[in-house]
Amino acid sequence: MRFISTRSSRAVCGTCAAGGSRLTGDVNPLEQSVNFEHAVLDCMPRDGGLYVPFESPDLRRWILYTNENTSFASIAGTLTSACINDEFSPIICETIATRAFPFTPKLTKYTDRFFTLELCNTPTGSHKDFGVSYLVNCLETIFNLKGGNAVFLDATNGELGASLAVALRGKKHVKAVLLYPQGKVRGLSDADFSWNGGNILPLEVAGTESDCHRIVRNIFAQRSLVERFKLTVANTANIGRLMPQMFFYPYAFSRLKSHIHNDIYYAMAGGNYSNLVAGMYSWKLSLPVNGFICPATENLTVDALGQCTVPDSMVPFGERESADPASPSSLERLEDVFHNNSLMLKNLIFPVPVQNEETDAACKKLFMKYGILADKHTSQAYAAAMNNSALTAEDEAAVVLVVRDHPALSADYIRHTTGEVPVLPESVASALEPTELVRPKITTEADVIAALESLQ
Repeated sequence: MRFISTRSSRAVCGTCAAGGSRLTGDVNPLEQSVNFEHAVLDCMPRDGGLYVPFESPDLRRWILYTNENTSFASIAGTLTSACINDEFSPIICETIATRAFPFTPKLTKYTDRFFTLELCNTPTGSHKDFGVSYLVNCLETIFNLKGGNAVFLDATNGELGASLAVALRGKKHVKAVLLYPQGKVRGLSDADFSWNGGNILPLEVAGTESDCHRIVRNIFAQRSLVERFKLTVANTANIGRLMPQMFFYPYAFSRLKSHIHNDIYYAMAGGNYSNLVAGMYSWKLSLPVNGFICPATENLTVDALGQCTVPDSMVPFGERESADPASPSSLERLEDVFHNNSLMLKNLIFPVPVQNEETDAACKKLFMKYGILADKHTSQAYAAAMNNSALTAEDEAAVVLVVRDHPALSADYIRHTTGEVPVLPESVASALEPTELVRPKITTEADVIAALESLQ
C-alpha cells in the first residue's frame, strides 16, 4: 500500500470498487505517493496535508473467514501484511503485531441488538495504547532491519506520555521528547527517564498545553530540525498511529458474525475523528458495516436534508493552514474520503445532535439497564444512538457502542452522574500517578532544541 497527502489526493476524481484510482489531468498522484516507512518516519507531508492510504485492497473474503478464535494480534498481523506487503514479509508483519498487542479489545453482548467494543483493556486504560504500541513496534522493527533511529516530539497532558512510557521500555532505536504543561507529568518511572538510561526525556513547560503545542508546531515548521533530529510524532497525525485503529472493526465483526444476521452500526465519540476515519478505512477494505453514528459537532454535522456534512469542505485544502503536528484532527482525512466517495459516504456516517442533559441521561441508563459505567464521551455516543433509534430499528440492526477509555479515567463524571465509583486497576493507577520532575522548567523552542541535542 502506498500513502499520499490529503492535499495531493484531490487530483483523484474517483475510486473503483477494488480500490484502484482513476486520474484526471496531468497530475499523477502515484508519483507523489510514499511507502509506509516514509509515511511514519517523515510523518508530516511537506505540502501541509496528512498522509492517507492511496489504495485499499479488497479483503472481504478474508474478513468473512475470521471467527471468534481469530486473535486480535493475528487480525492485526494479517491486515498489516495486506496493507504493506511490498515492504515487509508476512512473518515480519505478524511479529510486529504480536509484539505490539499482548492486550486485546473486548466485545460484550448485552442483548441481541446491543454490544460494546471495549478498547480500554490496555496497560494504561486508554485506547491510545493500541496505536502507540503498534507505531513504536513498527519503527523498532524498521530500524532493527535497516538501522537508524527516530525521536518522537509530542505535547501531552499526561495520557500520551503514559502510553509511550509503556511502549518504549526496552526499545533501542526509538526515544521520545515530551512537552508537558506545568504540573501535568504523570505515569513515568525513574527507569523511563533518558538520564537514567530510559527512552523518555520529559520537559515541563512553564505554561499551558497550548504553549506546549505552539513549541512543537514551530519546531516541525523548520524542516532542517526535523531532518537533523529525525523527528516524528506519536499522535494521530502519524498514519502509523492511526492505521492500527482499523483493526478494531474486523476484530469486532469476527465476534459479531455468529450472533447477528442484520445490519451493524457502530456508535462512537467524535474525538479528533481518528476512530471514525479508521472505521471508514475498514469499510474501504470491504468490512461489512452499515454505518457509524456519532455526536454531531460544529465540524461534522447534518445539513438541511439531515445528511452528514463537513462545513469546512467548502474551503479548498490548498487555501488552509498546514495540518497541526501537535494537536491533530483527522477531519481532513474524513473529508478526503468524502471527496472520493461522496454519494456512498453520506449514507454511512450519521452525526446526531446531543444535549448535555441527554448525555447524562444516557450515562444513567447504561448503568441502570446494563451495569455499564460510562465516561462522558461514551455516554454521548450512546445518546446519539438513542436519538437516531429509528435508523437502527428499521431492520432490527445491531448497535456496537465503542468504549474508548477505562471508566476510572473519568471517575468524577461517573460518580457525579450515577453515584458509583469505578474500580481503579493497579496499572491504570500507575498511569495516573503524578511524576515530579526536579529539573528546570522550559519556556522556549531553544530549550527543546538543546534537549534534543542532548539525546544525540
